[in-house]
Amino acid sequence: MRYIFAPLFRVWFYLANFIAIILLFPFIFLTSLSPKTYLQFFYFERLWAKLVLILCGFRWKVNWAEKPDPKGQYLICPNHTSMLDIMLTLAVFPMPYLFIGKKELTKLPLFGYFYKRTNILVDRSSYSSRKQTFELAAAKVDKGMGVCIYPEGMAPREEITLAPFKTGAFRLSASRGVPIIPVAFHDCKRLLPYDNFRGRPGLLKVDVMPILHPKENSPEEVERLKDQCYDDILRSLQSQKA
Repeated sequence: MRYIFAPLFRVWFYLANFIAIILLFPFIFLTSLSPKTYLQFFYFERLWAKLVLILCGFRWKVNWAEKPDPKGQYLICPNHTSMLDIMLTLAVFPMPYLFIGKKELTKLPLFGYFYKRTNILVDRSSYSSRKQTFELAAAKVDKGMGVCIYPEGMAPREEITLAPFKTGAFRLSASRGVPIIPVAFHDCKRLLPYDNFRGRPGLLKVDVMPILHPKENSPEEVERLKDQCYDDILRSLQSQKA
């Protein structure tokens, strides 16, 4: 049955994305035209994400080890598992932030247009692109904006619980003094993996770990933040498997 239901569900998932964008189009289009209206755009972006999740039958439950300040500035660092990651991140965290994402997302109809206009894109195969992305992210942080970075860089193969982390998010945290929120997504990969013959609605469980505060700007501190963030997320993911 899954070879019939799952592909149909995935078609509905893409249609739900399209429907939600069309319903909110006047608002997200106008607010995406200028960086000055990004806060308004972010509000409608969150509304879009929640609408897609609800239309597709997803619910989410968050376990907060520590709740961030809704008006605070953070670097959000979840594990990367599925196409649901962006929507679930938006549904969970209310403080304004933008995403660092792969440039391939710009190819998606409508979604790609708005993603390109409002977030930071990176070509992970290019060192110069990665360097420029870090500089752009640092500039946004300097202006008070939060950033969401998936520190694995890309979604790992399904058999890998958590891939090694890149250092970019942690260098940014140490150099700018911005706290990191480690986040574990438990069910995105299970309910909507990168497999056209798998996918179904269900409950998305999220663990938000204690916030990590940088102490200094040094290579040792970058490694400490990276290792602590990795260990916290891995421990959470493994606890559900136990």
